[in-house]
Amino acid sequence: MYSHKLLKPDGRHLTLYSRYPIDSKITAVSPSNEPVQANPHLRWHPLRGEWVAYASHRQARTFMPPPEYNPLAPTTNSTFPTELPLGRYDVAVFDNRFPSLTIAAHDPPPSIVETLPANGACEVVVFTQDPQASLGSLALDHLDLLLQVWGDRTRILGENPQIQYVLPFENKGVEVGVTLHHPHGQIYAYPFIPPVPARMLERQRHFYAEHQCGLLQDLIQKEIADNQRIVYQDENAIAFVPVCARYPYEVWVAPIQPVATFCDLSAAQRWSLAKALKTVTLKYDGLWQRSFPYLMAWFQAPTDGKAHPEAHLHAQFYPPYRTSDRLKYLAGTELAAGMFANDALPEEKAKELQAVVVNSELAIT
Repeated sequence: MYSHKLLKPDGRHLTLYSRYPIDSKITAVSPSNEPVQANPHLRWHPLRGEWVAYASHRQARTFMPPPEYNPLAPTTNSTFPTELPLGRYDVAVFDNRFPSLTIAAHDPPPSIVETLPANGACEVVVFTQDPQASLGSLALDHLDLLLQVWGDRTRILGENPQIQYVLPFENKGVEVGVTLHHPHGQIYAYPFIPPVPARMLERQRHFYAEHQCGLLQDLIQKEIADNQRIVYQDENAIAFVPVCARYPYEVWVAPIQPVATFCDLSAAQRWSLAKALKTVTLKYDGLWQRSFPYLMAWFQAPTDGKAHPEAHLHAQFYPPYRTSDRLKYLAGTELAAGMFANDALPEEKAKELQAVVVNSELAIT
C-alpha cells in the first residue's frame, strides 16, 4: 500500500492511497479555500442515556449535484475545483467539509441538559475515481487495498486520545439517503463508544468471560454447522444471512477466526474478506439486475489501547428492500419499541442470494 498525505487549501487533510507509487507532485484541491469552522456539540438525552450530536451547518451540505459537477471526481477544471486532484491513485480519504464531529469543537452552548463539544472526526472515503463503479465492480486487489485503508485510518484516528471508537460505513442508494452517487463511504470517529457497538461489545464481553470464546465466533461456527444461510465461505472468511436477521436481505461478513480490528487482519484474511465483500455486493446487484441499496457498517474493537479478545471485526449490511418493489420501513415497533419485525424468514432470503451466480475472482489485476 502506498500513501501520500496532503493539506487542502481550506486546511482539511487529504490522504491518497494506491496499489502503485503515487506522484509526489500531486497537490491538494478543494471546492472552497475558506477554512472549515464547524463547531458541533452534543446534548445528553436523559431518557435514553445517550448523546445526540447537533451540527446545524450540515443543512448547507452538497445535495444531489448535477452530473457535470461531481465533487468526488478528480478536478478537471481548475476554475471549478472538486475535493480530489488529478493523478494516479485508487482511494482517497479527506476530512468531511460538513462534519458532525470534529476535534476542534469547543464551547458548547448552555442547555437545561448536559452538553459537550462534539469532539471526534468525520472522514469521507472515496473508493475509486470511477463514478460509475461500485464495490462489486472493483478488482479484488483494489478491495484488499480498501481494507488496508480502513485499517490505516483506524490506527491513525485511534492514536488521538479523544477518540474511543472508529466506525467505517457506506450508504449506497437514494433509498438510504445518499446525496452523492460517486462510490464512497464515511468514517466516524467518536469520543465514546456509541450505543449500538457498546451493547454488542457488552454482550461479547459477558460471553467471553463465561466461555473463553468469542460470541460471534461461536455463532459463525453454528452457522457453518447449520449450513442454511451461508452466501460465501472460504478458509478465512464467511458471509451469511444471520439466523437473527432484522432486515430481509441482511448479510454479515467476517473473518472466521476473530480479530479485534482491521489492523489485526492477516494478509490471507484480508484477501478472503475482499472476496466475500465482492461476492455479497455482486449477489445484491444480481438479485434484481439493478444497483442494490444498503447500509454497510463495520464493527470492531474500541481504540482505547486495551486488549479486546471478545471483539470480532465484522460488517453488517442493512438493505432497505423487502421485495423488489417494496421497502422495509422502520416504523412503530422498530423505532418506538426497538424491536424489529421481519416479514420474511432468513432462510428464505438466503436461498434467493445463494441462487445468484457470481464469480468473485473476476476483475483480479
